[in-house]
Amino acid sequence: MKILYGVQGTGNGHITRARHMANALASRPDMTVDYFFSGRNKHAYFDMTPFGDYESGRGLTFVTQNGRIDYRKTITQNNLFNLVNEIKTLMVKDYDLIINDFEPITAWAAKKAGIPSLSVSHQAAFLHHVPKHKQGLLDKLITRYFAPTKYSLGTHWYHFGYDIIPPFVPKELVDNAYKHRVSEDILVYLPFENPNEIREQLNYLSDYTFVCYHPEVSQKSKDKNIEWRPLSTKSFKQTLNYCSGVISNCGFELSTECLSLGKPLLVKPLARQYEQLSNAFTLQELGVSHVIHQLDSEAIDDWLQQRVGIQIQYPTNCELFIDWIAKGEWENPSEVRKKLWESVEFPPQIRQRLQSFV
Repeated sequence: MKILYGVQGTGNGHITRARHMANALASRPDMTVDYFFSGRNKHAYFDMTPFGDYESGRGLTFVTQNGRIDYRKTITQNNLFNLVNEIKTLMVKDYDLIINDFEPITAWAAKKAGIPSLSVSHQAAFLHHVPKHKQGLLDKLITRYFAPTKYSLGTHWYHFGYDIIPPFVPKELVDNAYKHRVSEDILVYLPFENPNEIREQLNYLSDYTFVCYHPEVSQKSKDKNIEWRPLSTKSFKQTLNYCSGVISNCGFELSTECLSLGKPLLVKPLARQYEQLSNAFTLQELGVSHVIHQLDSEAIDDWLQQRVGIQIQYPTNCELFIDWIAKGEWENPSEVRKKLWESVEFPPQIRQRLQSFV
């Protein structure tokens, strides 16, 4: 089976999910997989070895500024003519399947060419009646038409009674968690926030030490109680393993990893981004995370003094899922969904809260 895997490259969460899948797909002699990314300049990607000689395009992306989506810049800095041209010129006719993680060029190219396409993304879960926070008409249109596919299988922290599968967590992340002594450091990952504002709020909290990863940081440095680091998958995972808590925006993948490791989590969702706002709402309803909507040292200090982590064991092996893909039964995910959820272990207090969602 020849597969083209399209990945939205704007956020690192999509790439993290694709990286896990790529490592598993690489061991399959019955599958040949090519990768296509869009949403950022090719030189801005990092740690892309699992994807081999991947292709990239400009695609579409949301522009953020100071912790919120800037709709004016999003409109002015995206080029629809260029997008249409990228869709027309992408050759997909030789592929048996397009796997898509919210990437518009491969999704629309597959639709245009009549090639089977399967969405495997967190966004696909929002096609169902899962918990949402103030989803407007524009949000609905983006969810359905930004990267449309013939088949879809969303990923979420719970299935909510629909054809949704659990997230996969890298086995090495979970295994390494038991090899590190937990430190007092707090991991900070707020890529959509202004570094100066992060610095100002965290410097007030001089009794704590923070390790902050940010895309605007080019080299490691120390600033009072903050250690600044450039983005690096290996270094980030090491810090995640030994830290005593995480402060982040509310992307799906990092939140999932925190839940899998039982790390205390404080989220500041990206303003005006309904997916992150919905994620924050769900995490708060489940009682597994605290939520703030602006960077505030007092709110952060309150969380630091009472932080408690809750662990949910999600599957680390995606071979069962890849077997399902290989069988071509993309219109019928019920059996694989059931088997995958059987491997998830929820603490009793979380299982009780989940009943209110179904």
